[in-house]
Amino acid sequence: MRDAAINLRAKPEQRDLIDRAAATLGKNRSDFMLEAACDRAQSVLLDQVFFRLDDGRFKAFMQQLDAPPAPSEGLKRLMAVKAPWEAGAEVKKRSRRGRPA
Repeated sequence: MRDAAINLRAKPEQRDLIDRAAATLGKNRSDFMLEAACDRAQSVLLDQVFFRLDDGRFKAFMQQLDAPPAPSEGLKRLMAVKAPWEAGAEVKKRSRRGRPA
């Protein structure tokens, strides 16, 4: 059940365009707009995750991923941290805002 409101203002010609498109698909305005907005939102977010490379760049990218990391003090410290589910791991309590308490 949808129970969160989304309100917006549009020009009459924009509303009419949306209504025509919704009717073409046999949908009401709300269903059409929600579906269109969610499709666009997913596309925007996926563009932040997925990218395209030609064969040469993909091979170079994979070589970098497969190469061992350069040694650094930060990496050594990170690798020494135990996961929260491991015995002896220190778990820091956080406030509601995600900051250490």
